Amino acid sequence: MTNKTIQSLRGMKDIVNEESTLFTYFIENASNIAKNYGFSYIETPLLEETALFKRSVGESSDIVNKEMYQFIDKGENDVCLRPEGTAGVVRHFVEKKLDRAGGNYKWYYYGPMFRYERPQKGRLREFHQFGCEVFGIDSVFEDANIIIMLKEILDFFGIGFTLKLNSLGCNICMPPYKENLVKHLTTFKEELCEDCNRRILTNPIRVLDCKNEKCQLLLYNAPKITTSLCESCNTDFEKLKEILDFNNIKYEIDSNLVRGLDYYNKTAFEFVSNEIGAQSAIAGGGRYDRLVEFLGGKSTSGIGFAIGIERLLELIKMPQCNQDIVYIGALDEASLNTVVKMANQKRKTTKTLVEYAPRSFGKHFGLAEKLGANIVALIGENELKNGTIYIKDLKTKEEKNLKLEDF
Repeated sequence: MTNKTIQSLRGMKDIVNEESTLFTYFIENASNIAKNYGFSYIETPLLEETALFKRSVGESSDIVNKEMYQFIDKGENDVCLRPEGTAGVVRHFVEKKLDRAGGNYKWYYYGPMFRYERPQKGRLREFHQFGCEVFGIDSVFEDANIIIMLKEILDFFGIGFTLKLNSLGCNICMPPYKENLVKHLTTFKEELCEDCNRRILTNPIRVLDCKNEKCQLLLYNAPKITTSLCESCNTDFEKLKEILDFNNIKYEIDSNLVRGLDYYNKTAFEFVSNEIGAQSAIAGGGRYDRLVEFLGGKSTSGIGFAIGIERLLELIKMPQCNQDIVYIGALDEASLNTVVKMANQKRKTTKTLVEYAPRSFGKHFGLAEKLGANIVALIGENELKNGTIYIKDLKTKEEKNLKLEDF
C-alpha cells in the first residue's frame, strides 16, 4: 500500500469557500425565477443507460463519440455518467407515460454533468448545469417565454451577453437543405478538417458548428438554413422575432448556430459573453419536438435550455451583505456550558460561530477576525457571576455588557 497523496481527477474540482457561496447564491435565485415561471424541480440520476444518449444526443455527436464516461457495470449493463441534463428529463417523461396523459409539464433541474474533454477555463470534465424543460406547449410564444426567462436570470446576476438566434427547420425543410449543404461542402471537402469530413457523412449541419478557423472561413458562403425554411417554419421564426422585438430583447441572427446536440429543430439560441474568452457560450437551448418520439414516446413538443454554472460563476459578484456574523467563546473552562447554550439560542436568528477551547481576549479576537465575524461575544468568570456577556463590534469598536437574556 502506498502513501501517495490522492488528488482530485484532472478536470474535476471541489467547490468550497467563496465559490460554494456563489454557487448556492446562483442556484437559489435561478430556482426562484424558474418557480415564478411555473417550473417544478426534478432530479434525475447521474447514471443512465448509454442508449439514452445515443438515441437523444445522437450517435454522430462528439459527445457520444468522444466524450462520454461509459462503462459496463457489474450487471453487464452498458451505462454512462450523464453528459447533459435534457435526455434524463425526457426519459422520465416517457417512462411515466406522461406523453399519453396530455397536458403540459415544466421542470427545472441542476447538478453535475460529465464529459471527457480537454479541461480549460470555464470548461471542466465534471461541470454543473442549471436547466429548464417544457413539454406539451407547441407555440412560438413558449419559445419566446423560455428566452425571456433565461434573459431574466442573466440580468438578475448582472451578466452581459449577446443573444444569438437561428431556426433549424423541421423534417420537411431540413432534408433538402442538408442535401444542398452537402453538395456545397463536397466542392472543397479536401480543405476541411477531419471532423468536418466525418460530419459530412453523418450529420452535415454539424459542419457549421466547427470551431476550426480555416473551416469557418471556408463556410462563410455556405447555404443558410434561414433562407431554406418551409412556410410553417419561416412563419414561426418571423413571429418569434416579432415577439422578442415587442419585448425589447436584442438578438443577432446566426445562421451557423446549430448547437452541439442532434435533437434540436426549429428554434435554436445561445447567450454568449465576451467576458470569458472569445464569444463563449454561457447558456443555450432550443426546440426538440422529435426527442420524445426518439425515446419511444408519443410525439410531443418540447423546448428547453441549459446554463453552464461554472462559466457564470466567473462573472457573478455577490451583493454586499450586511448580515451579522457572531463569534462566541469562553475565557475559562467553567464558562463553556453557558457559551454553548447561548450560541444555540443565537443561531435561531443569526449566523453564529463557536470556539470550544478557552482562550484569552486577544486570541479570541484574532480568531474571530480570521473567521470573518464582525461581532465578538465572550463569557468568563466575571460574566458568569453577573449573568452577563461581553460584546464587541469589530467594525464600530463599540463595547458593552448585556444580560444573558438580552443577548
